Amino acid sequence: MGLLRTILTAPAVAPVRFADWTARQVLEAAEREVYDPSRIRQRLAELSERFDRGELSADEFDRLEDELLDELEEAERYQGLR
Repeated sequence: MGLLRTILTAPAVAPVRFADWTARQVLEAAEREVYDPSRIRQRLAELSERFDRGELSADEFDRLEDELLDELEEAERYQGLR
C-alpha cells in the first residue's frame, strides 16, 4: 500500500518538495554570504580606506567599525556552529 500511495501522490507532492528544497538552497546561500568573515573583513578594509581618504569623520568610522566588528563576531560564531 505504501508504494501505491507514493506513486499516486507523487504528482501533488513533488512540486511541494521541490519548492521546499529550493527555499532551503536559497536560504543556505544567503547565510553563507551574510556570515562570510572574509566579506566582512573586506568591508572593514574598505571602511579604513574611506577614513584614510577623509571621507568619514572619526565618529562615523568608529560607529561603522563597531557595527562591522559585531557582524564579524556573529559570523565567526555562526561558522563555529556549522
